[in-house]
Amino acid sequence: MSFIKKIMPKSKNIGAFDVRRAVPQVGLKSVGPWVFFDHFGPVEFAPGKGMDVRPHPHINLATVTYLFEGEIFHRDSLGTALAIRPGALNLMVAGKGISHSERTRKALRGGGHRLHGLQLWHALPAEAEETEPEFLHYASETLPERIIDGVNIRVMMGRGWGMSSPVKSFSPIFYAEADMPKGAELPLPEGAEELALYPVYGAVEYGEETLNAHEFAVLDQSAGHKIIAQSDSRIAIIGGAPLGKRHLWWNFVSSRPERIEQAKSDWENGQFANVPGEEDRIPLPQN
Repeated sequence: MSFIKKIMPKSKNIGAFDVRRAVPQVGLKSVGPWVFFDHFGPVEFAPGKGMDVRPHPHINLATVTYLFEGEIFHRDSLGTALAIRPGALNLMVAGKGISHSERTRKALRGGGHRLHGLQLWHALPAEAEETEPEFLHYASETLPERIIDGVNIRVMMGRGWGMSSPVKSFSPIFYAEADMPKGAELPLPEGAEELALYPVYGAVEYGEETLNAHEFAVLDQSAGHKIIAQSDSRIAIIGGAPLGKRHLWWNFVSSRPERIEQAKSDWENGQFANVPGEEDRIPLPQN
């Protein structure tokens, strides 16, 4: 067996555009500590258009945003105001509670522009769920990168192929990306209890099976297969040690269902800190 599970991400509209959501889905709630995996774009915005995700809350998780093209302007309730650009990794630790917005700056709206990237959430371990919130920016040049047998690899979080990422982690976790020319082979990183593979573009073989662009598969690591590029491909690999059962509702993730109920009440009643520079917010869903 090559894949423990293979799925096609579902299309999810977030307002200005659709995203491909691989996790969570029925039958696949997480891979390691990762409980959310979205791939958006490439999106081509017409002049005057852009991303406008109003302030919304998170608890007991950390988000990772990584762009291939374009820019997202991030504001949060800690006072962070920062443009997220390609190559850098941005880690927002929600902990006991944070709210944030994601928008396109006015300076970019005058002409057409593109946006393309990934956003992932990982659940915090139970002992760290109520940690103080923080926002951490890691410039592109701080992330380890090397070429192995023609494959350019970046380790975004965790360790692999002799590299160790400086990005803060709370539990055994893994996230890497690789650009693979056609015919190139890449061994799996060692030490991740669970691993999943996603081709952003291109197609790869793993064992006896093929994974095409925008398909997502949890890998069977027992046979020691390598990833082989059938065409020029860019892939993302995520995984790590599972954290146990988590409850997810809207933007809230927690090991305790009562904590999610508290977060619902807090958002509805204005108990989350406001995002400086923002006057509107997304209301609590009523279903």
